[in-house]
Amino acid sequence: MNFPKLWSNLSPLALALVALTFGFDQTIKWWLLNIVHMEERRQITITPFFDLVMAWNHGISYGLLSTNTQALLIIVSILISIVLWIWACRSHRPTTAAAIGLIIGGALANALDRAVHGAVADFFLLHWGDWNWYIFNPADMAIVAGVGLLLYESFMDKRPV
Repeated sequence: MNFPKLWSNLSPLALALVALTFGFDQTIKWWLLNIVHMEERRQITITPFFDLVMAWNHGISYGLLSTNTQALLIIVSILISIVLWIWACRSHRPTTAAAIGLIIGGALANALDRAVHGAVADFFLLHWGDWNWYIFNPADMAIVAGVGLLLYESFMDKRPV
């Protein structure tokens, strides 16, 4: 029976980015919730196009599939993280391992929010005039950056994964 490879030369890189992403996200969220007390404040304007606001996301990306059953979303996050970890361990490219580390770190940070708070804490709002982007957090930024790196790599680098 062939068991999946669960460690490789690039695993330390992926694991470091998982830990850094997870730690950074949770530190920012803790600070905004417990020191800045964002739940009590409506909005903090940082620049003409960037504000801090408090939003609890009960769904997946951008509030899609909003649900009060967070356990399912936690389980899905963990299962996807396991599959991604196996992919990272099979990869021979540092960019792939780094990208996957960012995605896993972000997914697990948001899963912890769901487990502890029953929803994901989002704070960052980009806007211009009447236009508003979705409210997001550092974990979301890491996931998007990781997916962007994977897309870049898939188009630019034709070496074996």
